[in-house]
Amino acid sequence: MAKTKSLEKRHRTFIEDQKMFFVATTPDSGRINLSPKGMDSFRIVDETTVLWMNLTGSGNETQAHVAENGRMTIMFCAFEGAPNILRLYGEASFILPGDNRWDDCISKFPKMLGTRQFFELKIDLIQTSCGFAVPLYEYEGQRDTLTKWSEHKGEQGIRDYWDKKNKISLDDKPIKF
Repeated sequence: MAKTKSLEKRHRTFIEDQKMFFVATTPDSGRINLSPKGMDSFRIVDETTVLWMNLTGSGNETQAHVAENGRMTIMFCAFEGAPNILRLYGEASFILPGDNRWDDCISKFPKMLGTRQFFELKIDLIQTSCGFAVPLYEYEGQRDTLTKWSEHKGEQGIRDYWDKKNKISLDDKPIKF
């Protein structure tokens, strides 16, 4: 297991080659949240900062947890090629529509209807491990289900969905929009 404090070229290459990543957060007490993420929603800002565009989902636990304590881990696994697992540990913050940094963040990504917020992770530890037991999978493509759902709902329909489904966490914590 190798540990470092900043992203090296080999880490960047590995991250850019992955089609999926996982985000883990936890409140001070309550349920741990672990979510798989895909689409074109991850950017490396510099050697100690990454940015993740968060799209509409059935819950919004990550924001509730980050608001409480900022702890976040992002994990990438090699499902093809040489085995590898890379974890980014750090302090996260979120950027909402209307925040000073929103326009800068959104300019780094393709336009996607249903973008709820961005999470910026200031990395304090990078860890790689063998990944020998991670299975091999053949990539078929990104799902278009969320894109089609968002287009069908439209901007106001998505906001109504957020109001109905994304305002309270599983642990009854309020979520800001």
